[in-house]
Amino acid sequence: MSYEQMQNNKVSITGRIVSQPEFSHEMMGEGFYDFSVSVKRLSGQEDIIPLTVSERLMEGADFGIGTLIGIVGQLRSYNKFIGEHSKLVLRVFVRELAPPDEESPNTIEMEGFVCKQPVYRTTPFKREIADMLIAVNRAYNKSDYIPAIAWGRNARYAGNFSVGDRIRIVGRIQSRIYQKTLDDGTVEDRTAYEVSISGLELLQPCLRNEENDSNL
Repeated sequence: MSYEQMQNNKVSITGRIVSQPEFSHEMMGEGFYDFSVSVKRLSGQEDIIPLTVSERLMEGADFGIGTLIGIVGQLRSYNKFIGEHSKLVLRVFVRELAPPDEESPNTIEMEGFVCKQPVYRTTPFKREIADMLIAVNRAYNKSDYIPAIAWGRNARYAGNFSVGDRIRIVGRIQSRIYQKTLDDGTVEDRTAYEVSISGLELLQPCLRNEENDSNL
């Protein structure tokens, strides 16, 4: 993985382990395990964040329930097929263990491309929101597709972005419970993950947009 690909998706998490690591998969002879941590917001509400860690990093470390742990990694996505439907799944891939940082327990910095036209909206309580989907390049010609949400002034700013714009965001990873109505009519609680944006910057407009502007 190149230096640029290491820097365009940086996550730092400090939280308490809330699920025992379970074997996920093996790659090139190395086992990987899934677990979750709980991270408190300033409001006191907790985000439950899923992580994947290699058995190499787990050696000699305490991964018991309730352990405070610090990690540095990347937020990654993959498609999980359930029957005929595909679901976007987000997990933090742990690249290294780090000293816990309870002052900044949940931070993410990403650079990527707007891959879906942002949706700007106003809630019934007059709160401004913009929903985004950002493609972040990864090694081996792969990309991670990360949902993000902006608020207030950032939402108005994001609402003017176009597909293909290169942007930089700073924020935190948040979990959100929502209700999904299944095909049989039953309702099921599910958890969605997204980046809550605190800082937003347009790095480079889509080239197509620049060409269109020059023709006006």
